[in-house]
Formats: sequence, structure tokens, C-alpha cells
Amino acid sequence: MPLNIPNLLTWLRILLIPVFVAVFYLTDNTLNLHFKNLIATAVFLLAAATDWLDGYLARKLNQSSAFGAFLDPVADKLMVAAALILLVKLGRADAIIAFIIIGREITISALREWMAKLGEAKSVAVSFLGKMKTAFQMLAIMMLLYHDQLFGFDIQMVGALLLYLAALLTLWSMGYYLMLASPMLKKHQN
Repeated sequence: MPLNIPNLLTWLRILLIPVFVAVFYLTDNTLNLHFKNLIATAVFLLAAATDWLDGYLARKLNQSSAFGAFLDPVADKLMVAAALILLVKLGRADAIIAFIIIGREITISALREWMAKLGEAKSVAVSFLGKMKTAFQMLAIMMLLYHDQLFGFDIQMVGALLLYLAALLTLWSMGYYLMLASPMLKKHQN
């Protein structure tokens, strides 16, 4: 495991997951709900920023590694799954939406691993549709974590709508990746 700046940022993202979850387990006497929302959102935003930054630095500093390529998407999936489970527990997200998004992530990760074993990883590389899904998903999660009004704007309602849109994009992108992989799936049925 090469210890370089991009990999350290990915590890930081993983370590931030229990921090933003733990904030909501503090008593209301310790921290009121407004500050819990604010801190959890800030920690999640920091974690999301490290996702962009580690990829940028890996390319810029020529520090890409097989371990980093493995760990980065795992960290992303853990971060999103933890946030969605927390949001369901808080009553801010629908369980079926969380199931759709988490289920898709597991399915596509397994598909990419299988395709890589067949030497066809590039056929299911991240697409613009996948990046768009991620952007909507991350923005929705941040809004749902924040939950409070912002300049008179109902962040919860907008976040919920964006999460539903992210779920639709999730299903669409999963169908897209499965369609790309279908020739190989048919070829290697046995």
C-alpha cells in the first residue's frame, strides 16, 4: 500500500465517516439539532471534497496506484451508504431510495470487478451519466444532512427532490452499465 497524498486523503475520507455519523448520537444537551446538522454537513462536505482532491492530486502528482484505484470507490460507497442509512434513521430519506442507491453501488462494483477479471474494465468505465448521478446524490445528501432552512429556502424539500432524481439517475446509469456489459455477460454465461 503506497502511502502518498491521494491515498492519505482517501483514508481521511473513510475516517470522517464515523465522525459525521457520531454527531447525531450526541445528546441534545451536548449539541442542539441545528449544530448537529451543521457539523455533519460540514464533515460530509469535507469528505466529498477529498474525493475530488485525491483524484486530482493522483493525476497531477503522478501518484496513481492500483491500491488507490481500489480504495477510492470503496471510500465513496462507504460514505454514501453511511449517510443514506443515517438519513433514513433520521426520517429524512425514504428507505426504498436508500436501498436503490446502495443496491446499485454494490451491483455496479461487482460488475466492474467481474469485467476487470475478464480484461474488459474499460467497457464499464465511469460515464458522464455516472458522474451526474454522483453530483445529484452528493448535493442531495448534504441538503438532507443540513435539513434547516437556508435564507428562507426549504433545503429539506429540495434535498428530497434531488435524492429522488439521483435515484432515477442511479437506475438509469445501472441500466446503461449493464447494457454495456451485456455482450460480455452473454459471452461468459458459463
